Amino acid sequence: MKRHAKLLAAAAAALAISAGPAFAVDWKAQSGTEITVLLSEHPWTVALRKNISEFEALTGIKVNISAFAEDLYTDRMNLAVRSTEPLADAYMVQMDSALFEQWGADAVEPLTPFLNDANKTDAAYDLQDYPAGFRLGATFPVNDPAARLYSIPISFEAYTLFYNKDLVAKYLGGKVPATMDELMADAAKVTAAGNGQDFGAAMRGKRSAELVDTMTGIVLDAWGDQPAALPENIWFDGDWAKPRFNDPRIAKGLSYYASLLKAGPPSVLSYGWEDASRFFSEGHAAFFVDASVFGPGFEDPASSKIAGKVGYAPLPPSAGDIGYSGHWSWGISIPKNSKKKDAAWLFVEWATGKAMTAELGKNTGGAPRLSSWADAGYKAALNPGYVAAVQTQMQHTRPTSVFREGWSEVVLQIVDTIHAMVAGTPPQQAADGLQEALAGTFQ
Repeated sequence: MKRHAKLLAAAAAALAISAGPAFAVDWKAQSGTEITVLLSEHPWTVALRKNISEFEALTGIKVNISAFAEDLYTDRMNLAVRSTEPLADAYMVQMDSALFEQWGADAVEPLTPFLNDANKTDAAYDLQDYPAGFRLGATFPVNDPAARLYSIPISFEAYTLFYNKDLVAKYLGGKVPATMDELMADAAKVTAAGNGQDFGAAMRGKRSAELVDTMTGIVLDAWGDQPAALPENIWFDGDWAKPRFNDPRIAKGLSYYASLLKAGPPSVLSYGWEDASRFFSEGHAAFFVDASVFGPGFEDPASSKIAGKVGYAPLPPSAGDIGYSGHWSWGISIPKNSKKKDAAWLFVEWATGKAMTAELGKNTGGAPRLSSWADAGYKAALNPGYVAAVQTQMQHTRPTSVFREGWSEVVLQIVDTIHAMVAGTPPQQAADGLQEALAGTFQ
């Protein structure tokens, strides 16, 4: 417990940004500068384009948006931040191992000095408006009191429970499961009674590292309120030489995922997120556990047969009163090789301020500031049940990342373990096999 207290104290110190005196930033300080912002084609980017003229009028800075489809973006981004010549002045980055590796390569600029500078960041900016868990995944070195922040979240997804109100009414008397064990039993009940037409769940099931975030979110729920310190997360006991893949809580969390897959359609083990979300949106599944950002799409009658019939809830708790989960975020950062960092910071500060976070978040359903979820305009753009569920869940999430090279290959072995449970291997036995298979891998 002393180690956990020490880590928490270090994290708190690293995340604390001095408020400083009240002041007004000189938004015209970089007038006449031209910057390039490198972005993935994403709903946030679509909304930014509609609002960027406001920033240009405010600052006199010309913004060139360079955007690429998501399947091309990561390669473009890594090339830009590692180039000897500057190719971008601010950029979107996945707040997971991608950002961690860029930090390790000294390719990304720390943002803490900007945040602490009374001449560069308005006192109303309020970094604490971002949940601590959202900031931890971008704060390096991990667990170091001198750690600094390297990215600001712009859109997040938390792993939450969606349910089909009609099917819950038909098969479960309208009662939404209050615990994870109830969710498992209810999903199985729907499938048993569904006569091959209706199923208890739709889930990502294919053997892919794509399952990492949703799967980890469910395991974090089984982990409960105990620490899950980075860089190892829940999978190691504070040391790479101490894997704990067979911890009973991990075995339980993996068994939950397996149970939801068992309650799915016969082809569920081939499903990626596109397949699982489509199956749910067609009205065939009672439950769907996945990224919160699917919610707005489910309310669109042009693409969803269940618009107006979807319920939203935080993950039910495994124990106690709180359902824990994981989150994943896109962030905005400044590359080390930019020669226009002050202008780039003005863009980052504007785009991630309270007003613009709420405005751009209308297009994503994933505004990462707590204040956005109380903003009248933001709430009006979204389903009230969705707002209530995500607002609660985002306060009880942790990063799903593991900052270790080769983690994607380990994820595949974890997915194999889930598949073994689906096939009938007892959960603890399957988890013991995973522990044995990975023994010595991280020495």
